[in-house]
Amino acid sequence: MARLEFSKQLNDMEALVKRFGDKASSDVRAAGLAATGDKGAETGILEGRKAAERLRSNIESTCLDTMLLQQPLVGADLRFVSATFRIVSDLAQIDSMCRDVAFIESELSKKASDRLSDTFMSMSARAAAMVDSAVDAFCTADADKAREVISSDDDLDRLYSEAEDIVVELIKAGKPSPKSLPELLMIAKYFERMGDHAQRISDWAVFRATGERILSVGDHDADEVQGE
Repeated sequence: MARLEFSKQLNDMEALVKRFGDKASSDVRAAGLAATGDKGAETGILEGRKAAERLRSNIESTCLDTMLLQQPLVGADLRFVSATFRIVSDLAQIDSMCRDVAFIESELSKKASDRLSDTFMSMSARAAAMVDSAVDAFCTADADKAREVISSDDDLDRLYSEAEDIVVELIKAGKPSPKSLPELLMIAKYFERMGDHAQRISDWAVFRATGERILSVGDHDADEVQGE
């Protein structure tokens, strides 16, 4: 009976991770729309903070309860619970960055992001796909799929470079207002960093499946030091 209850706890935890992953990827796509001036998407993201906080709290509480009440945790179960505790932070940061994108866009003029609209949409679509695949790889313990997500970050890096090039062109042209250009580049950087967090989730998916890590500890800690 104890094992059945434990299995239910693990299943509940996995379901919560899927829900949080779905919310995060949905918000990333909405952030792409918000970055192009979609006020409805912007409002939806800004109003979704409490839902994200509840999901994070529920997952962390379930992890702690499992670690405290189901001792000793060993093998695959221990890897799953410990990795879940770590990826919830990445999902929360992705969701938080979506709100940052929406807030920045709300402060810009209506036409400020016109030149970067296509790039922002491409970046949000790529980042959202990475989050979807990373969470699925984690929940299914699919190491091969997780490795594919980590490799696919190159596409998002390329799109960020394109955004930088466009901003340079805008600086030379003097349009839009120079004041808005750092904010536009910041939006692009947020999308690029969402991909970094998807990579980290994928790294924990590999850990869950194999007990090994692809990214170094330094790769994980760098964002945290920068104030994630």
